[in-house]
Amino acid sequence: MALVGDWQRQADYSHGFLVAPLALVVLWLRRDRFPRDFRRPGWLGLGLVLMSVAVAAVGLRYFLAPLAGWSMILWIGGVCWVLGGRRVFVWALPAIVFLFFMVPLPYRTEHLFSGPLQRVATIISSWILQAFGLPAVAAGNTIYLGDHQLEVEQACSGLRTMVGIAALVYVFVITTRRSWWIRALLVLFAAPVALLANSLRIVATGLLFHFVSDPASRLFSHDLAGWFTIPVAAALLGGVLWLLGRLLVEVEPAAGPELLGRSQAS
Repeated sequence: MALVGDWQRQADYSHGFLVAPLALVVLWLRRDRFPRDFRRPGWLGLGLVLMSVAVAAVGLRYFLAPLAGWSMILWIGGVCWVLGGRRVFVWALPAIVFLFFMVPLPYRTEHLFSGPLQRVATIISSWILQAFGLPAVAAGNTIYLGDHQLEVEQACSGLRTMVGIAALVYVFVITTRRSWWIRALLVLFAAPVALLANSLRIVATGLLFHFVSDPASRLFSHDLAGWFTIPVAAALLGGVLWLLGRLLVEVEPAAGPELLGRSQAS
């Protein structure tokens, strides 16, 4: 229940409501790989169950909320191992690992990433606004638009977009059978795509602020931006995937008899 409260209170982790259903989708997409000759029970899974209890105890003792969420995922993995055996555990492991995306990051880790992300988002957004012909100047985490100021707050750092895009890329990598180099390049593009999508959100806020009104920009920034950023980031990621498919075409090598026939014909 604590996790659900975090998803409701923190906009950066509202995607947590979608993680468990998507984990079930991952299992469904991997159904053809389900082991037919698995053995059960797998008593070694009790080690993971005991580890989950220890992690939860440490979290309660030192008030480390993320440990409680992580312990639940370890418990799920341990129970899966006990009930289905090692083979079933290995089959379900990608979906179990995916559950870590629903647990909020530790405060220090979040704070460590939020600051640099705010700064980068401010710089990129100001460049794009300048490309639109607006007098945008970045100073710290503030964008000056003429006589107006656009604050890029911690909630606008793009951490939510970064985590959401990382989750999408993870699902793509473990469920598709594309070449390893396409999947590797997509992983490398995940962070730049998330940064660009978040910057476009700030740019849209700035354009509304400059050309429409302050209330309109606030409405978009606080109520509609979440519905804007993730779809835009997903569309950009799809564009990257499409471009990679056009630039790097996979060619199947011809079989030996076919090559021999061609050489004799020539």
